[in-house]
Formats: sequence, C-alpha cells, structure tokens
Amino acid sequence: MALLELEKISCAYGDTRALADFSLEVEQGEIAALLGPSGCGKTTTLRAVLGFEPVLQGEIRIAGEVMSRPGFSVLPERRPVGMVFQDRALFPHLTVAQNIGIGIRRGPKPLRSQVVGELLEIIGLNDCAARFPHELSGGQQERVALARALAPRPRLLLLDEPFACLDIDLRERLGFEVRDILKETGSTAVVVTHDQDEAFAIGDQVGIMEEGVILQWDTPFNIYHRPVSRQVASLVGRGVFIEGVLREEGAFDTEIGRVQNDHTFPHPLGTRMDILLRPDDVQIDSKGEISATVVKKAFKGSSILYTLRLAPGTQLLALAPSHKDLEIDEQTRLSLDLEHLVAFPRAPEE
Repeated sequence: MALLELEKISCAYGDTRALADFSLEVEQGEIAALLGPSGCGKTTTLRAVLGFEPVLQGEIRIAGEVMSRPGFSVLPERRPVGMVFQDRALFPHLTVAQNIGIGIRRGPKPLRSQVVGELLEIIGLNDCAARFPHELSGGQQERVALARALAPRPRLLLLDEPFACLDIDLRERLGFEVRDILKETGSTAVVVTHDQDEAFAIGDQVGIMEEGVILQWDTPFNIYHRPVSRQVASLVGRGVFIEGVLREEGAFDTEIGRVQNDHTFPHPLGTRMDILLRPDDVQIDSKGEISATVVKKAFKGSSILYTLRLAPGTQLLALAPSHKDLEIDEQTRLSLDLEHLVAFPRAPEE
C-alpha cells in the first residue's frame, strides 16, 4: 500500500487554481521528486500534505489515514510528517547536536542522546556536534537540517528546494549524499525542485509538473529517454526538434538524411513528425556523413557543449569530451547515435 496518497485533490488561492484533479502515490521507502518551473504547483502540493493549505476536493492520506478532505483537516503538528525548508531554519544559538535534538526534546534524555548520536554518524558530522550553524559550510548545514527533520522519525519527509542556496557543484554532490542518507534511514520522502539534475539524482520516481498537474510520473531514465509528450520532452533536458516523415517502422526521412533505430511508432506511414535530437545523440565524428559548422561552445570541464549549424540552417547540440576542442566557425562532421529515438506527430497547423 502506498504511504502517501493524493487522490484528485484541488487547491486554490482565491480565484487562481494551483492544483487541479491532482493525484499522486508514493510507496513506503520511496523517494519521489516533483520537478517543474516556478508556479507549477510543486510547493502547494507540499503545503497541502503538511496541512497548511485546505483541499477543495479529493483526499490526502498518509498510511491509509485521511489527513485532508473538503471541510476536514488534521492539524499540521499532528501529521506524521517532517519538513526540510529551503532556508534550513537552523537555530543559530543552538549547537549542531541541539538543533538535531530539538524535535525530540520531550523524550527521555538517554534516548534523545542516542538518536542524535546515530544521526550525527549517518550525516558524517560526529566531529561537529558542538559547533554552531555559522561555523558550518552550506552543505553541512543542509545535512544538519535533514537530520533534525529525521530525528522524530516521521512517516514521511518533505524537502522544499533543499539545495537552492548552494552552488552547482555542491548541489550535485549533496544530492547523492542526501539520497544515501534517506535510503540508509529507510525514509519515504518527497522532494520539490526546479533543477532537473537534482531531481534525477535523488528521485526513484519523478513527476513532471506544469500548471497544477503531473504530465508524467516515471523513473528518471524513462522521463529523459521516453517522454510521453512533446511538452515533457521540451521541459526535460536540452535538445532540438527536427522535422521528419515516417517511411517505415523506426525510420524517418529528414533534412539530414535517413534517421532510424529499432523503435516502432504507432502512426501511419507518411506521418510528419518532430524528432528530438539531444546533445548525447549527436556525435562529433571525422567519418560522419553530416557536415556542420561550430556556432557556439560552452566548456563544462570534462565536456564541451557545442551548438552546430547544418547546411540547411538547422542548429543541433552536441556534447563532446573536452579534448575535442573545436574553434568557432570550424567545420566538422557529425554522426547520430540514436539508441532512444523520441518523436511526436506534428500539430496539424504546422
């Protein structure tokens, strides 16, 4: 049975509908990530689960018990939910150990000390127990905030943009660390983020949200390689759509020649389709059949993201190892590696 169930809930701010007929299930021990732009309803979802926002329809259940329905809401402090806020909200006058133990201060002192000690071990901050928050790095503060939320052993943990205040490299590393901590403690969690890399690093399942609905609920692999719609494909990852005409199963005629792989598409032959080419599909290859000119380049350390213009004027993106250092306006050749071919029928007006 799912630990968290949101069944066709709706929430609104005045006349503005924030969630509409919204459903979601998170299994025990699962980490779910809600990914989408600002204003898509991610934080409203968390606030509804916490009990801070009433639902206009539907139900919210945790471990089978109703938490919210129209006209009924369990008080936030009575819900078995922990929260990690974006700003961490650590108490500056308390030590690391005291911050972690603040949520279990009513229990027996030996038990509190044991729980705090176990969590300090899990987050790798045994040596920092007597320090104050301002003496810690941003990543260390984030781990303390996580430990504090875990200390009361909530059935469900919510994290709202937990790494928004950190730099890119630290966000990526901490994402893996937080996932390991959640898995080690057997926690069930929902993480809200607008950062794709963050969602994919943490989530067992990812929900792509826009305008108060989930467009796709799936594994990170399927979200990226098997998006259910052009809308999802456009929201996740970089890429360029080129037009093609379906000629046979898995084969398209395009401006850059025949594009194909073993994937089949349930559309009539002759259907005009948009084919998504992501940077990892496009290979800089001296023996390739496609001629291109380097327009832009973005150095990323171990790799370079190139923008390449083809003879017809179309631009593609290619991600290459950084030792393949091409100059702007340099001519090169490309080949395609289409293990996962993503294509959608073009709209009639196109």
